[in-house]
Amino acid sequence: MAPAQVQTGGNIVQDRSLQIRLGIGALVAAGFLLLVAIPGWVSSPSNVSNIVLSPLFWPNTLAVLTGNVGLGLVLTALRLPKARAPEPSDVTDRGAAYGRLAIMAVIMGATMLAMPRIGLVWTTMLVFALMALLVRATQRKTALICAVLVPLFLYVFFAHVAGVAIPQGNYVRLP
Repeated sequence: MAPAQVQTGGNIVQDRSLQIRLGIGALVAAGFLLLVAIPGWVSSPSNVSNIVLSPLFWPNTLAVLTGNVGLGLVLTALRLPKARAPEPSDVTDRGAAYGRLAIMAVIMGATMLAMPRIGLVWTTMLVFALMALLVRATQRKTALICAVLVPLFLYVFFAHVAGVAIPQGNYVRLP
């Protein structure tokens, strides 16, 4: 079985075309970022001593990673079989989908309200965990562990290694 079929349980032909479209979209986005957006809108002083602290480093890194993901999606999709007998499609519950969309909007609004009060790190932990539960992540334990560890590691790096101020909340402060 192909990896896309195992994860989605859907038709391989649909998975293949979806992966190709997503991959091409990611490649176009990466190209736009690298060729137009970053050079045109991100400025950087010429005397930055540490490349990681340059305002150009992280946007370029994310653009290159986006391009790599897009290339990986296209190459993986091209390895999938081209034809397969159609399967009966699952009936999507539009009410549940709109409900999840509404819950996501509430989470986004709550994020904007919570960030000044409890800070960027704690808010990010909560939002990451809530989004993992909302999208019904298959690896919930891993997602919840990452919801705690990733923001903490990023805080430690940026606050203590790179010396960048991370917004702290009014009620809770990290060292």
